[in-house]
Amino acid sequence: MTPDPVPLTAEAADVHSAAANRIVEALGRVVLGQESALRETVAALLARGHVLLEGVPGTAKTLLVRALSLALGLDFRRIQFTPDLMPSDITGVSLLASQGTFTFRPGPIFGDLVLGDEINRAPAKTQAALLEAMQERRVTVDGTSHDLPESFTVFATQNPIEFEGTYPLPEAELDRFLVKVLIGYPEERVEQGILGRVLGGFEADLPASYGISDVADRAGLRALRQASRGVRVEPSLVGYITSIVRATRTSPVLTLGASPRGSVALLKMAQASALLEGREFVVPDDVKSLAPAVLRHRVAVAPELELEGITPDAALQGIIEKIEAPRR
Repeated sequence: MTPDPVPLTAEAADVHSAAANRIVEALGRVVLGQESALRETVAALLARGHVLLEGVPGTAKTLLVRALSLALGLDFRRIQFTPDLMPSDITGVSLLASQGTFTFRPGPIFGDLVLGDEINRAPAKTQAALLEAMQERRVTVDGTSHDLPESFTVFATQNPIEFEGTYPLPEAELDRFLVKVLIGYPEERVEQGILGRVLGGFEADLPASYGISDVADRAGLRALRQASRGVRVEPSLVGYITSIVRATRTSPVLTLGASPRGSVALLKMAQASALLEGREFVVPDDVKSLAPAVLRHRVAVAPELELEGITPDAALQGIIEKIEAPRR
């Protein structure tokens, strides 16, 4: 059972912010030039949410998750999604044991940080195996439910360019990702820095070469998550979040708006962002800066406008600009 949130003090916010930023800094020493993506990913982890990482191959999506598991001392599992992957390959199976009894052999979903690589390459039936796990944090096999680890978090990757041999993610599954983090190409100076690291002995497939050690543990992550829930949110900001999300449902640019789960996600991410910034309270900028990451995968642009180059982020920015932020 999750304990009730305890209001965060300014002193406690400073302590927890320092701990959370040590995680971001550790990741930044491995994944170069992706500061925004790293902060969004860590904030989502503090908010107990799952993360959809989108970027072309070779932009350090898998590296980010592996580095995060090392920084937190957590178990890392990787599932390669393919068209022939079966649900039991993810959740596990019940095997016939001696004397006619069955024993459950857990699948790779039973990990702390679970990477679903190229998640859109598996058919809908296999993708659906994640729905219960992501929402209820448990798996039901042959009528028996099995709880997943306390730190269980799904990080799924997908390529935004390649569509051959892929299956669109169902809206129900997309909605279970707290954020969709975009990882783009690094700047030239950053890419030169990456090559310099390789010359210095760095290898992406050798975690020992990352030069990263534990900066937190399970107990530390639990404390950060509890602290994040204690960040104060004024009623005016609750109204601001609600107004933004509800506006996605009436916008003429969008054919699909965000659900109430989107409102909850934006609230929790705003709290986590405030904690990362060392504040015990949320400000409007927390909401504004995170709204695209939280909502871009929960909305759909009208097809005719999409052909004109209108993106979900552009549509969301237009909505945010029209809604007056509360004054502090």
